[in-house]
Amino acid sequence: QVQVVESGGGSVQAGGSLRLTCTVSGFSFGDYPMGWFRQAPGKEHEEVACIGRGGDKLAYAESVKGRFAISRDNAKSTLYLQMNSLKSEDSAMYYCDPCRLRPGGQFEMEFYNWGQGTQVTVSS
Repeated sequence: QVQVVESGGGSVQAGGSLRLTCTVSGFSFGDYPMGWFRQAPGKEHEEVACIGRGGDKLAYAESVKGRFAISRDNAKSTLYLQMNSLKSEDSAMYYCDPCRLRPGGQFEMEFYNWGQGTQVTVSS
């Protein structure tokens, strides 16, 4: 049984930083690219970032490039998202799931919706 726990969210002021963590069990974490997506109330899912199995291939949504950094520790089955220079439009529930890297820096999430997410609220 797959268990996913996202954590690290919170309330910050614009310009602040947060580091999200996603811990996975019951799944061959190191065998799959993993990523983050977010959803704000009344809005569609937005894919945020994806990282390859070995951590060497990265892809980001244009809206977060240069501000967010995705990383992973396969030994700990853990995924991270360092978020800097946060903006009010980054406010959302953040989730982690497997993803697929595509050519040209593109990617897509699998949207398995395993975890409960972690809330990020940025006040301006």
